[in-house]
Amino acid sequence: MNLLNDTELFNLVNHLSIEYFDKPFIHDVKFNTRLRTTGGRYVPAKKRIELNPKYIKEMEEEFIGIIKHELCHYHLHIEGKGFKHSDVEFKTLLKATGSPRHCKPLPSSKREYKHLYKCKECGHIYRRMRRIDVRKYRCGKCRGKLVAERK
Repeated sequence: MNLLNDTELFNLVNHLSIEYFDKPFIHDVKFNTRLRTTGGRYVPAKKRIELNPKYIKEMEEEFIGIIKHELCHYHLHIEGKGFKHSDVEFKTLLKATGSPRHCKPLPSSKREYKHLYKCKECGHIYRRMRRIDVRKYRCGKCRGKLVAERK
């Protein structure tokens, strides 16, 4: 699926809202290119849903799930019910609509770690982006000494 324009995006969200919630979506929805670690977010103060456009390009089926998840936040907020992740009403509505609790990471966001450390005692491996001082830090599992491994 290609990137949608504003009208097509609104129509898609409204269609999913009517299909899964039997209620129309009447507020604002837009793409937010600054979202990096999440598929979307609901802004209660503006009653706006913001979606990560990378998901529509890389994981189309996940994109529909993200919209349903954000619609759960939206409809519960509009009705004055608990719309936060920890609220029972939110968890119940997620299950009822078949919405995911969390979105899967993007395939393009796979991290390439630069540093590898191994515990001398238990053999646990730590992958890190930044270098750590092995004289200062110990293994979090057994308190053993860490050694830098070649990558």
